[in-house]
Amino acid sequence: MAKRDFYEVLGVQKNASKDDIKKAYRKLAIQYHPDKNPGDKKAEEKFKEATEAYEVLADDKKKQAYDQFGFAGIEGMGGPSPHDFSQAFRGFEDIFGDFSGIFDTIFGSSSRRGPGGARGGANLRYDIEIPFKDAVFGTKVEIQFNRNDRCQECKGSGAAQGTSRKVCPTCKGTGQIRQSAGFFSMASTCHSCNGQGEIIEKPCRECGGQGTQKKRQKIMVTIPPGVENGRRVVISGQGDSGPAGGSSGDLYVFIRVKPHEFFERQADDLYCAIPISITQASLGADIQVSTLEGKTIKVKVPAGIQNGRMLRIRDEGVPASRGRGNLYIKIMVQVPQKLSRRGRELMEELSRAEGENSSPKPIPLSELADV
Repeated sequence: MAKRDFYEVLGVQKNASKDDIKKAYRKLAIQYHPDKNPGDKKAEEKFKEATEAYEVLADDKKKQAYDQFGFAGIEGMGGPSPHDFSQAFRGFEDIFGDFSGIFDTIFGSSSRRGPGGARGGANLRYDIEIPFKDAVFGTKVEIQFNRNDRCQECKGSGAAQGTSRKVCPTCKGTGQIRQSAGFFSMASTCHSCNGQGEIIEKPCRECGGQGTQKKRQKIMVTIPPGVENGRRVVISGQGDSGPAGGSSGDLYVFIRVKPHEFFERQADDLYCAIPISITQASLGADIQVSTLEGKTIKVKVPAGIQNGRMLRIRDEGVPASRGRGNLYIKIMVQVPQKLSRRGRELMEELSRAEGENSSPKPIPLSELADV
């Protein structure tokens, strides 16, 4: 397979400064270093490719020859072999900074495990759907799910009663086998203990040495008032138990809220639409409105209210830490589709008394902002 252009490999332009070249290589080296990607051949090849590109572009003479003649210009000028990249790291501390902290930079301090360091269990996800009202005011929901629970027979150790786990003699408890390759040491997962750092000579009969068993769990989940659609509730320690007695992961309960037939929510406020008659809109009225909680409140509709206008009812919205939101009622003036004979007579009389505008002008759009 043909080689890629070195500038393309590092993702820099030909006029890039030495500092830009170092930064680009540092980013790729951290991303694709074999110790961070054990067993990933593709990542290892990308690491080698980036190292070869940096070795050339960081050297003024090699860079000049490469810029002028391409790959042919650097033939015979020396470079890293497929298994020895030590030449490329003469300026290693200059590239990565503090040498003592480089492995923390690449892996994070949490990747270092001492002998017998047990791994934590996996986090679990559970999805539930709750009614709109329960999301607003809160509720409790019982859920059932499967999780890897600590084996009661061996107390999570995975070893049969009367025995215990032992430090792996192959990796000496590190969980990794390292092989020197020039300046770096390449790491791979220990085949004897599968990276755990310990071995079990006599596995537990109940769990087969896993230290955990699949069990059905039933718990009550508290949904806080005001929870929004798509939010999650975290329940500590209800995920899978870790192998070898490791700590348990967490359970993430994701919440989906069912739409309500009459109410909608925006932040801490609730919205609904209430129909009134033409006469109520014209004369004004006191109407009874049911809230989301199910209680009935009296709402005063002012005379002459227009279709689509909003009325605000304070403190009838979503409970929140800073108080409670409001309820907004959108007034919908309903025009009767059929009139009785007497009703038609009265409407015609009203029309004559109030007069009708047979040439109405458009209403400015700015006046419709609240409709």
